[in-house]
Amino acid sequence: MNRITNLFSNNDQHEGLLNVYFTAGFPEASDTLRVLKALQDGGADLVEIGMPYSDPVADGETIQKSNDQALENGMSVKLLFEQLAHMRETITVPVLLMGYINPVLQFGMEYFCQRCAETGVDGLILPDMPMDVYLTEYKEIFDRYGILNIFLVTPQTSEARIRQIDSVSEGFIYTVSSASVTGSKTGVSDDMESYFNRLNAMQLKNPRLIGFGIKDHATFQKASNYAAGAIIGSAFIRVLSESKDLENDIIAFVRSVKHGSEEQVAV
Repeated sequence: MNRITNLFSNNDQHEGLLNVYFTAGFPEASDTLRVLKALQDGGADLVEIGMPYSDPVADGETIQKSNDQALENGMSVKLLFEQLAHMRETITVPVLLMGYINPVLQFGMEYFCQRCAETGVDGLILPDMPMDVYLTEYKEIFDRYGILNIFLVTPQTSEARIRQIDSVSEGFIYTVSSASVTGSKTGVSDDMESYFNRLNAMQLKNPRLIGFGIKDHATFQKASNYAAGAIIGSAFIRVLSESKDLENDIIAFVRSVKHGSEEQVAV
């Protein structure tokens, strides 16, 4: 069983699952595995590693800056796979790669999925890959290498589209909380709650994780009331940007988000 599906099938539903996003090669090119290990040590349930791209249109300023810095550091898809080559010697949590489809196509979709399988990557999130293109051209490749493709839904996604996404998905559905870029809003508004309740009423077969606007224990807990858990990105990138003690700051941040500990990290 894929590590992602295994995680959700074994979740007792009483505690929200925390998915943390960070950009590969940030703050330094060699920090990717170091950050991943610290996230695991802090208690993150799964991790998204962002593949830096020169034009990350769905991301706000914080993640855009981390992309720019990672590219300046020399990060590439090829280097990322080299860094993850022995990941599964120390990493047990599910790992996803997230990014834009152009670098993946330049690398070669089948070779990319093959390298994911070889390194132990469990799933991909490619928000700008059209569903029909995935189904007709790439699903067979994803299935062959055991890689899950995670789709996103937004408040503007129609019920018919959501049900179609649910029918072709495995693992979880990435629930974007609002029509905005990453890091632009925080908290869970009344409109968001109405949207989450609408999704819950649809009784989808796949669990959902809520992203965009999650920054601390309070927002994580509130989002987890409406889904299997939540995703933190921009707030964690700010921790990395400001950290003077990377491992300890990462562990403290993850624990503060999950458990509301008094050990606070500036975000």
